[in-house]
Amino acid sequence: MSESSSPGWSGEMLDRPEMVEAFSGQLRAGLTEYVDYVSRIRRDAEAMWRANPPAGYGSFEAWWRHYRVTAPFAKLQEHLEEAVKLTFQLAAQHRRQRHEIPAARAEARQAAAAQQQAALTRGSAPARRPVPRAEPRAPAPAPAPAEKDFMELVHERRDRTA
Repeated sequence: MSESSSPGWSGEMLDRPEMVEAFSGQLRAGLTEYVDYVSRIRRDAEAMWRANPPAGYGSFEAWWRHYRVTAPFAKLQEHLEEAVKLTFQLAAQHRRQRHEIPAARAEARQAAAAQQQAALTRGSAPARRPVPRAEPRAPAPAPAPAEKDFMELVHERRDRTA
């Protein structure tokens, strides 16, 4: 049976932080039950070996066999306890990477866009022309003694060339 045919599960459910939190909580509860189960078996096996060492074994051989039986339970318990710790990391990483970081980036983009828009609107006012500097002017030429009519000047010029 494939995951897509399962009516209760879809990958989009992991997009919601509350679903990931619920998933990691349920996984943590299941793993904690297994930790308790393995620790009970380990405790009972260790007590059994201490209380009832097999007859005919020397102290080293009894310890060795005890170690060979109980050591795998200890490793299983350690791995399960580590898995329980990792469920907290799973939820925290998911929340940070899928929700907090994108939200912070979107906020930063909006702030940058608002800042850019403010800069653009500041420059949209009509441009003021710079006030020209007052340059020193040459003194005005002295007025001509007597102004002549334009037609008189034309006739004079014609007379000079002819």
